[in-house]
Amino acid sequence: MSEKKFNILVLDGGGSKGVYTIGVLKELEMKLGNPLFQHFNLIYGTSTGSIIAALIALGIDLKTIEELYMKHIPVIMNGKNKEEKSQLLKSVADQVFGDKKFDTFKTDVGVVSLNYDEQKPFIFKSNINQAHGMKQSFIPGFGCTISEAIQSSCSAYPVFNIKKIKTFNQGLINTIDGGFIANNATLFALIDAHKAFNKDESDINLLNVGVGTFVEKPINWKFKLLRKINLVKVVERILNASTTTNVLISSLLFPGLKMLRINETFNQPEYGTNMVEIEKTKLKKLIQLGRLSFAKFEKEIDSFFKV
Repeated sequence: MSEKKFNILVLDGGGSKGVYTIGVLKELEMKLGNPLFQHFNLIYGTSTGSIIAALIALGIDLKTIEELYMKHIPVIMNGKNKEEKSQLLKSVADQVFGDKKFDTFKTDVGVVSLNYDEQKPFIFKSNINQAHGMKQSFIPGFGCTISEAIQSSCSAYPVFNIKKIKTFNQGLINTIDGGFIANNATLFALIDAHKAFNKDESDINLLNVGVGTFVEKPINWKFKLLRKINLVKVVERILNASTTTNVLISSLLFPGLKMLRINETFNQPEYGTNMVEIEKTKLKKLIQLGRLSFAKFEKEIDSFFKV
């Protein structure tokens, strides 16, 4: 990790398409030669990005993260309805993260969700310095397990259920997918860097990895009800709008920031997909496309990390 720069990694939400992110990051980890958490002072993630962020911050290598995704994502997304998907998400998250809490992370993190009742950001954080006020009552992750935070960030209602979170200091909170407020959490990460860690714009390097942009794939027959009312399509478009907005505002507010965003568009029909993709062949192809995106940006990445 650079002695002079405060390195931030921000990972977008996007359901199954998070495998594209993994393709990019797997190549990055191999290039750097050691676990990614060692290269970032702060890692932020939303929805599927929060899963990858948490695993990286725990010191898990990208090969293992890829294996976990390929094993579990098709199972979760194949759930018949929001109740079954939510139960499968809980089961997998509990299996992968156990009862670990935010004090087990090896670098600082932010896991983004939305307080459904108050329509405000609800962000699980690891470091008391990230508390912007009321530090006397700050507890990492609101006292929740990593699993609970991940479920909160990934609950893309109404594809998934609203997630009720029992916090240590704020009581019971109804939460939904953080993508509805910040599918790209760059702004929140920069606020932490500036306010919590006292870093100026010139002190910061920010790498943002998206989930790729693809032709919309029709929802298969198992999602007949969802297809009728276009829920998945609507949710995806809301998340995309959130991402676009946050990226644009970040670039306007921090024009001098050294920021690299990797998120290519693939218009070929054969790459068509959606946030509930379950076909393993397609998921593997998205990982390959992530690797190709890394190759396209490799020179910029070299400059970013000075390798």
